[in-house]
Amino acid sequence: MTERCPWCGTDPLYVAYHDSEWGVPERDPRALWEKLVLDGFQAGLSWITILRKRDSFREEFEGFDPERVARWDEARIEQALQNPGIIRHRGKIAATVKGARLFLEIEGAEGFTPYIWGFTGGEVIQNRPAAMSDVATATPESTEMSKSLKKRGFNFCGPVITYAFMQACGLVNDHLTGCPRHAEVRALSTPG
Repeated sequence: MTERCPWCGTDPLYVAYHDSEWGVPERDPRALWEKLVLDGFQAGLSWITILRKRDSFREEFEGFDPERVARWDEARIEQALQNPGIIRHRGKIAATVKGARLFLEIEGAEGFTPYIWGFTGGEVIQNRPAAMSDVATATPESTEMSKSLKKRGFNFCGPVITYAFMQACGLVNDHLTGCPRHAEVRALSTPG
């Protein structure tokens, strides 16, 4: 009998995220940046907290439009700090504004998608974890990504956060081998 990955539990929102989004290869640069930001906001919290607030995050951060967020000033950061629908952490909000500016630099120079996918050689890393204990929390690739992002000026992007980001965006297939999504995501990852 196959069962979905146990980390999503039975919460309908979490199950839907697992079943339709987590691990699916993402190549849209704006969507990649959104997920990197949200993984940074997750630091110290559970992912379900972020999922429950994701619509509010999207509204507050103007659809995660990096050009709009990059123009935020201190007054706009203060406005965001008043929104109870998001995580009201000044450092993370300021890091999002800074990250929008950095995103635009990378997008203009080499493209954010090629930059991010370059850490896996452009391919999905196909892991075959049989149990949650087989799933890494950080890897050499996530450590390299973390160092590169930090060198460019990003914050809240340690190797554990970048690995969670890599899993969420499908740079890595870490669905358990007994999970129906493992084979489905694997098929989505195969060119052609």
